[in-house]
Amino acid sequence: MDRLNASLAPAPARPVKVLQFGEGNFLRAFVDYFIDIANEKTDFNGSIVLVKPIAFGNLDRFHDQDCRYTVILRGLEEGQRVEKTRLITSVSDAVDAVGEYEKYAAYALEPTLRFIVSNTTEAGIVLDKEDQFDLNPPRSYPGKLTKFLFQRAEHFDYAEDKGLIILPVELIDDNGIMLKKCVLELAKLWNLGDRFLAWLESACVFTSTLVDRIVTGYPREDAEQLWETLGYEDQLLDTAEPFGLWVIESPKDISKELPLPECGLPVVYTDNQKPYKQRKVRILNGAHTSFVPAAFQMGYDIVLDAMNDPLVAKFMDDTLHEEVIPTLTLPKEDLLSFADAVTQRFRNPFIKHALLSICLNSVSKWRARCMPSLLIYQEKEGKLPARLTFSLAALISLYRGGTLKDGKLECLREGQPYTLQDDAAVLAFFDENKATPAAELAKAFIQREDFFGPELQAVPGLIDAVAACLQEIEDTSVRAVVEKYFK
Repeated sequence: MDRLNASLAPAPARPVKVLQFGEGNFLRAFVDYFIDIANEKTDFNGSIVLVKPIAFGNLDRFHDQDCRYTVILRGLEEGQRVEKTRLITSVSDAVDAVGEYEKYAAYALEPTLRFIVSNTTEAGIVLDKEDQFDLNPPRSYPGKLTKFLFQRAEHFDYAEDKGLIILPVELIDDNGIMLKKCVLELAKLWNLGDRFLAWLESACVFTSTLVDRIVTGYPREDAEQLWETLGYEDQLLDTAEPFGLWVIESPKDISKELPLPECGLPVVYTDNQKPYKQRKVRILNGAHTSFVPAAFQMGYDIVLDAMNDPLVAKFMDDTLHEEVIPTLTLPKEDLLSFADAVTQRFRNPFIKHALLSICLNSVSKWRARCMPSLLIYQEKEGKLPARLTFSLAALISLYRGGTLKDGKLECLREGQPYTLQDDAAVLAFFDENKATPAAELAKAFIQREDFFGPELQAVPGLIDAVAACLQEIEDTSVRAVVEKYFK
């Protein structure tokens, strides 16, 4: 079988418009996929150069395949199983910023370059005051970007039309704002001059973005079967769910230059991404955090199996529609559509999402994802949201009785061990309180301000309600409580 390459998938030569820091599965099944469609359906006419920003690894597979690869989107749409295959030709080159520095740096002088995309992990957008301009390249991503932009500004004599649009997709709040702060600070530390600082402000656009798509990556278990269907071998094959969302908050209108919504792609340009962030955190992430501790204790190990239990599915659906959506600010139709998409995503037969992996750092997740909904609901309705209240009791039950060992909490489910990872203070609390009666445990847990701040313990009736629910779980079971109150 032939290996995928340019001869099997020819494409017209396009000017380089996008430099992408990161060559991983997510960007290739998300940003590069979107750009590929824009090349087909609009006059965008641009190619992407991938940059490997760290020394680890190599780009051999990209060069062997002339940067061609296939994306397969698999999952449910409108309740129907779908598989969508697209051969990606939007990537024209892949370069090692460390091992091929001169080639990488030369792209700063490319006149057609307009966009920089990055996914350097959450730790990538951090100011490193010890980084050095004279390194080729600087070691941090903000350092690399600062030097790259400075070399471009100098080469084009600070021409306004040679500034770049920066699109970070790292999963931190206000990622563009934070990245810009790092770049400006390094420019000052490195004495790059007022002219450069002014050019960054006037000619460059730093956007903050929110991205959402589960990318399952290279399908090791069925790759060869998929090659047979495709008719070629693809070592860069990338799989993902059909759902996608890219919210781009920009201080300037860039929709004409990057016309992704015109292609029917799920891209939203806005001057405020926070309502979309809130929607994602409260509905998608909040759904996970509110039902997963209970579902695991009911005997399930992956999301798909739990969702196939009508009792679990109804609990999650009612939590969203009755207790979460009423607390959000976007139009109700938008929220209901998003919630429906979340349900289909959780039922995706191609994704095996382990419940215990979702349980990682559950306490801080519950505070960020579920507590705001509980507080707003109680304030608006004058009563406790029953399912979110139960979810807190189920969370305590998940950690209940665990013993701290080697930085993890060792617990039992029906006699079988499982381990939980969380902040050291959380694990120590449950280890120290493994024998504490349910009512005292619930009260002590909710009153921990380092876990929840002062707001939670002030909610009328919450401590007593959680304590009663926890006691009922211990007297019967999680399933019995769900069946009794939420069937």
